[in-house]
Amino acid sequence: MDALMPALAGLLGLVIGSFLNVVIHRVPRAESLVRPGSHCPNCHIEIRPWQNVPVLSWLALRGRCAGCREPISVRYPLVELATAALFAAVTARFGPVPELPAYLYLTAVAVALTMIDIDVQRLPDAIVKPSYAVGALLLLPAVLTGAGWTPALRGLAAMAALYAFYFALTWIHPGGMGLGDVKLAGLLGLYLGWLGWSAVIVGTFAAFLLGGLAGGVLLATGKAGRKTAVPFGPAMLAGALLALFTAGPVAAWYTGLLLPASA
Repeated sequence: MDALMPALAGLLGLVIGSFLNVVIHRVPRAESLVRPGSHCPNCHIEIRPWQNVPVLSWLALRGRCAGCREPISVRYPLVELATAALFAAVTARFGPVPELPAYLYLTAVAVALTMIDIDVQRLPDAIVKPSYAVGALLLLPAVLTGAGWTPALRGLAAMAALYAFYFALTWIHPGGMGLGDVKLAGLLGLYLGWLGWSAVIVGTFAAFLLGGLAGGVLLATGKAGRKTAVPFGPAMLAGALLALFTAGPVAAWYTGLLLPASA
């Protein structure tokens, strides 16, 4: 596969990232994603099409609203760029396979949920619950065109296993994580299980590793105390995306340690 397909996916990611900015802002407020159209939250002036081009419009406007000149957060173009980079990377990882749209959808959901969880420490059901059905439907073409039912059944088993594991953690340590994390765990299990049990293990381990590192950094910098609630969703999502790229090499490395090649 040449660089054209990842490049096109990156351009698509810019457009999707622009929409995700709307999702990140409106879903926690239970606002419509359709009406009203894009507008400045300060002066409420409608954003014209040329002012809504991903990244470029922010640069052209020098990070300020065209109407009231209030600053526009740099987070908007960063979300667009991050989505573009992830779309390109995921496309390069999978190539032109039937399950690619499913993993691009997971990528978009990961960006939106990460930002929302950081903002409001909540993983909205409005995104997580429908994503179970959307994920299953997007993976179905792969089942019907050659992958068979084995990865699908493994995904369902991993979905149930991770859901049960995270639910048990909330029972053992109430307050340590929320039911939103439990629901997200099942969704991630579906996607990681499709790839294999190594992806499930690596993604879960990476989530706790990244969550622990993030918590340690916040404590060390004084931005959080021992009783401060730190959202765990971003670590879960980052761990899952990391597993997409590293599960195979990590599993091969670990197998090599257990079963070293004979001299």
